[in-house]
Amino acid sequence: MAVTQRRGRRIMMSPAELDAFLAEQRTCRVATVSPDGMPHVSALWFAWDGTSLWLYSITRSRRWSELRRDPRIAVVVDAGEEYGELRGAELSGTAVFVGEAPRTGEPCPELEAPERLFARKNFGLDSMPHDGRHAWLRLTPEAIASWDFRKLNGL
Repeated sequence: MAVTQRRGRRIMMSPAELDAFLAEQRTCRVATVSPDGMPHVSALWFAWDGTSLWLYSITRSRRWSELRRDPRIAVVVDAGEEYGELRGAELSGTAVFVGEAPRTGEPCPELEAPERLFARKNFGLDSMPHDGRHAWLRLTPEAIASWDFRKLNGL
């Protein structure tokens, strides 16, 4: 179970709000650690299954090589333009590599549900198109911090 945030409880999302938010958003920002310790941030599409964030990354990317060396990861998903509309979540933990890399569509029961979610959400398809360049990462968060500034309007 992910650690609950201590600060900002008035604006944190409930578990149901967080689940709905992550299910509807498409793009996240992924932070990894470079060999020299510097952070590296990149954008990715994702799918949320209610427990884990599934990231479909290019295997020849800097992000992939950094996670192979050091699997610590932080991901931010956010939305809103005006201050009072801002909402989001930061999820952090350890990335786990799932399935073959690169993914060619070999049977992998653990990927059936996330691939179906990802394909529907991002491509409008019932099955995942595989290009032989991407592979799967799973983040089951060890810590989650969320915010929904829309809650400030009523406080």
